[in-house]
Amino acid sequence: MAYDEGLAQRIRELLDGKEGLTERKMFGGLAFMIHGNMCGGVAGDTLMLRVGPDGHDDALSQPHARAMDFTGRPLKGMVYVDPPGIESDDDLQAWLGRALSFVHSLPMK
Repeated sequence: MAYDEGLAQRIRELLDGKEGLTERKMFGGLAFMIHGNMCGGVAGDTLMLRVGPDGHDDALSQPHARAMDFTGRPLKGMVYVDPPGIESDDDLQAWLGRALSFVHSLPMK
C-alpha cells in the first residue's frame, strides 16, 4: 500500500527535533518511532496513532477517529484518524500529542 507522502512530511516537520525519532516502513505504510516504540504513522491517506489502552476510548470519541483494524480486528490502543480530522496542522499536532504522551510513558527499546 502506498502512503501519502505529503502527510508523512507534515508529521516529520511536527516531530522534528524529538529525541529518539526514527522512521520505519510497517503496516503497509510509514511508522514514526520514538526510542523504538511506534508513536504513529501514515497508512494510505490516514493517520494511524498509538494512544494506548487508557486513551483508546477517548480518542475514538473524537470526530473522524476510528479503531485501527488493520488485521480485521480492532487493535486496542491504536486508532486511525481520517483526513478531515487532520486538515490543519493544529489538529495534526493535537493528535500527535496524544500519541507522544503515551509513547513517552513506555520504556525505551
